[in-house]
Amino acid sequence: MDRLRSPGGCPWDAQQTHESLVPYALEEAYELAEAIETGDRPGLREELGDLLLQVVFHARIATEHPTDPFDLDDVAADLVAKLVRRHPHVFEDARVEGDVHVQWDRLKNAEKQRASALDGVPLALGALARAQKIAARAGRAGLSAVPAGDGLGERLLALVLEAEAAGVDAEGALRRSAAAWEQDLRAGESSAGS
Repeated sequence: MDRLRSPGGCPWDAQQTHESLVPYALEEAYELAEAIETGDRPGLREELGDLLLQVVFHARIATEHPTDPFDLDDVAADLVAKLVRRHPHVFEDARVEGDVHVQWDRLKNAEKQRASALDGVPLALGALARAQKIAARAGRAGLSAVPAGDGLGERLLALVLEAEAAGVDAEGALRRSAAAWEQDLRAGESSAGS
């Protein structure tokens, strides 16, 4: 990546910024999810590499910041420190009291000085995934609110809450159902064209 970003390297790579790479990071994450969900082991390996490339690329760009540079080693060191900090039941003598996710949320909220259990759920998540993330956080925090109204949005939200209560990934379930439906549509399209 250093060579790609340096003079004599790749002009496209040299022009990229954190902002210009956002669509690629999202695309690679979705391609990784697809490889996992379809059981594509060679694809899994490839997509993990593509996602790692995004981390390497962003870390390399970060080294160029004039006042706050960091590199891949800094990213890895921060990750290790976070994993140790958020797993005191593994790396210290602490015991897990109840659900390990509740402990994780408590440690994360204290660390990030969050006022609400719902803080930090990315606005850029798709609506279905974001709704389920909010539902999971609310449930672990002991918060409960039933969606008001009977509009389409409230009915969709009720389905997300049903999925969360059943331990089902709503986003993944919908992706799998949409893929099966697409396959059926394509089969019907082929039959009609014959």
